[in-house]
Amino acid sequence: MQPALTSAGRGDDTSVDHNRISALPSSTQGSSFTVIPPDHPFRTLVLCFDGIRDSFPAHNSNSNIVQLFSMLLKSDPTRQMVYYYGGIGTYTTPHPFMSKVSRLIDEAIAWNLDADVMGGYKFLMQNYNANDRICIFGFSRGAHIARSLVGMIHKVGLLPVDHHQQVPYAYRIYKRTDAEGWSQSNAFKRAFSNDVDIEFVGVWDTVNSVGLIPRRLPFTISNTVVRTFRHAVSLDERRAKFKPSLFNHPSKKDKKPDPRAWQARPHPSKKLSQHLKERKSERKSERDHRPPTDVDEVLCCGFSPVASLILLTDVGGGSVAYDTRHSMARISLRWMIRECFKTKSGIMFDCDGLRVIGLDPASLFPHVTPRPPALPAGPLRIRSISSFEAAHREAALRNPDQPASPSEEEEEMQDAQCPIYDQLSRAWLWWPFEVLPFKQRYQRDDDSWGTHFRWNLGKGRVIPKQKANGVRVHRSVKTRLEAMAESGGQYKPKAAFDLGRAIWVD
Repeated sequence: MQPALTSAGRGDDTSVDHNRISALPSSTQGSSFTVIPPDHPFRTLVLCFDGIRDSFPAHNSNSNIVQLFSMLLKSDPTRQMVYYYGGIGTYTTPHPFMSKVSRLIDEAIAWNLDADVMGGYKFLMQNYNANDRICIFGFSRGAHIARSLVGMIHKVGLLPVDHHQQVPYAYRIYKRTDAEGWSQSNAFKRAFSNDVDIEFVGVWDTVNSVGLIPRRLPFTISNTVVRTFRHAVSLDERRAKFKPSLFNHPSKKDKKPDPRAWQARPHPSKKLSQHLKERKSERKSERDHRPPTDVDEVLCCGFSPVASLILLTDVGGGSVAYDTRHSMARISLRWMIRECFKTKSGIMFDCDGLRVIGLDPASLFPHVTPRPPALPAGPLRIRSISSFEAAHREAALRNPDQPASPSEEEEEMQDAQCPIYDQLSRAWLWWPFEVLPFKQRYQRDDDSWGTHFRWNLGKGRVIPKQKANGVRVHRSVKTRLEAMAESGGQYKPKAAFDLGRAIWVD
């Protein structure tokens, strides 16, 4: 599958299953809008980077990126242009064997990461006009691509249209973290590029390694060109190679780092010293005249995707067949879309597509209305994977249209009882990384990074800064905590967090 660039109308704006539109309240049914917001004084450029897929639908399932892309206005490039990139497996190698080899190498060491980032950069270079709003979404590996693209735009700027020959060079100096590289990037940006902002970045579970070999590019942890950053983070992921990459808001101390700070550490490793020097260079390049990024990172039930050709994830989508009505991933998808409207990003959505996933357009536009309280768990039972899949097959035979519920709260309650797919329990191939000691990066409470050499042994993620900032958790987690499992017992998140410090987010 090639990156999908849509700039002209071909019939319907979206690939929405209109048979599944719910019987929503009369206020919505009577609305004359087919797209919200219906108009605005600027144009939006929306880029969507998927995670791990080699076909559509991938293994009979779709990610939240596909779901979101299907709801975007695509037929009017004067108001909105969109770009979709599928991720691993979407290559143009002519020979099937070489294509498979390329795909396997890419999974292990992110072989095509450079091309993926430059592909999104070229789309923006060719289509950006002054005052356009740039919005970028990513899932899993695609989340890392999205944040790397933002980092490249921050460090080297955005080239004018048709400067294709300059893009590879711009990317090379973006990757450099030595003193000469920083000097070159500053000079390049002043001479050739436009300085642009990113209106909205929305990602699902960015992890701190892409493939089996960690790769970190500049300005992927924090970035002042981003106005709004939203991140749905897995609460249950526990594999060693899937530690979260959270946004690092530079403190006042960070913006003016003391060069003696890293030297004062007892016998700092060469790698750690180099990392701290690179972060210092990044902070010097940050522009203080910009307001700080509006950041919200919310914990959601479920696991990250598998770094293989099979896409299974509860947070970013893909754990269930594409025609399955309910899944854990729909919760974070609705949250992300609501944030697009709360922050007035300007992204234009098809109203019928919003109804399909359980969102009432009248609750999003012209104003985002406060959500009613969550429905009580009551007799709610968390489904096992086998009973959930059996119920889906039976429902598909009995009622293939499966009309949606009359309220988002009902949809959320149904989604919250869906099973989660523990990849460490389902795939033994991950266990060597759990029982062999590896050097792992972790984030301290002061936002700095450290490393330690340890066995992971399937331990849950560490949530930093709980005492200082609390823990932002989606309210569906509370619903799941109050419910009983079909097999007995209750849901217990893999990551340890203090319920007393939970800030419930809707």
